[in-house]
Amino acid sequence: MGSQTNSLGENYTKELEITTTKMTVKRILGLVMQNIDGDDERKREVISLGIGDPTAHSCFHTTDAAKEAVVETLLLDKFNGYSSAGGLPITRKAIASYLSRDLCDDLSPEDVYITVGCTQAIEISISILAKPNSNILLPRPGYPTYALCANYRNVEVRYYDLVPEKNWEVNLEAIEDLADQNTIAIVIINPGNPCGNVYSYDHLEKIAETAKRVKTLVIADEVYGHLAFGETPFISMGLFSSTTPVLTLGSLSKRWLIPGWRLGWFVINDPNCTFKSPKVIERINKYLDICASATTFIQAAVPKIIKNTKEDFFRNTLKMLKKNSDLCYEKILEIPCINCPYKSQGSMVVMVKIITTLLQDISDDMEFCFKLAREESVILLPGTAMGLKNWVRITFAVEPSCLEEGLKRLKSFCLRHSKPKK
Repeated sequence: MGSQTNSLGENYTKELEITTTKMTVKRILGLVMQNIDGDDERKREVISLGIGDPTAHSCFHTTDAAKEAVVETLLLDKFNGYSSAGGLPITRKAIASYLSRDLCDDLSPEDVYITVGCTQAIEISISILAKPNSNILLPRPGYPTYALCANYRNVEVRYYDLVPEKNWEVNLEAIEDLADQNTIAIVIINPGNPCGNVYSYDHLEKIAETAKRVKTLVIADEVYGHLAFGETPFISMGLFSSTTPVLTLGSLSKRWLIPGWRLGWFVINDPNCTFKSPKVIERINKYLDICASATTFIQAAVPKIIKNTKEDFFRNTLKMLKKNSDLCYEKILEIPCINCPYKSQGSMVVMVKIITTLLQDISDDMEFCFKLAREESVILLPGTAMGLKNWVRITFAVEPSCLEEGLKRLKSFCLRHSKPKK
């Protein structure tokens, strides 16, 4: 793929006019990283506020209970072989019990399929639903892996907007306008990535009722489940599965701060069995037969990880995330040329709008992030990656001092590129 360099030295490629259907978050961040000036005499530390992996920072580390469970499982020397395609029975049972805490109807282990992180759960959900001429409704902004998987399966992507002025709620009228008889699912991400929103019980209920009216199911991405630190508590979409079937996707990655362990799940919430037919189950099992399985000893450790993790661990994580979210919001208010319409209430991220009309030499979010990386060694994720041009996503799951320094550099950058006041 060809590249060219402008007068400021940033690497631009033909991939700059990207859409969420073409590139992953990691790939886009890789393009941004290419603009770090290795010859900069200041040799400043690179501050990444772009990727949602808090484990690089000492203030975010997993509980000892998780590490001890894995070590104990390894030493048993019983889980070094392959697992069954859907996951170890003890793991499926543990996840079913864990998720049932948030539901009216208990899940059975057979409703749970263990996956290699949540990414594989996304792939499986779209693959088993895909059919000729089908379409899927995705949020904008949203997580680009859904569009990548849909395009790979020849499923048409239709975007519905999230409304920043209404705390990034779903535009339900858009859902009804976009859906038709070929719509295979509506994807809901709660708590939200990239917006940091946490949906209320009433809003989730309306989403379920809308899905029922348009005769489709909901894929509920709850990878950030329970990471809610604002006024609105986390509510699982599965609570409304008697209204419409819900496929819940999740993982241990975010709540337990172990994204590299790659332990996720794909769960069918369907107490009325309107979706869960023998044919569907057979299709899932056949698909899993050709997929890689999650690491066996990690699976085997899950029951003890869940059982032995103390609530203090979760409370401390939420306390740190809230502290950083508050700091991030307060500092953004002091920065010219950007605006944050909604303070993050959950997950680890927040969306910030770039007011390009106030900038004298920056045309869009990609150029903003490229120049910021080159001039200040700060990495942000361009909103284009999530389907929303002229916004950026900031990840605040970092050391508070690192976050403060990164936002200080962002302020300097915006002041330097602001149009002179008349």
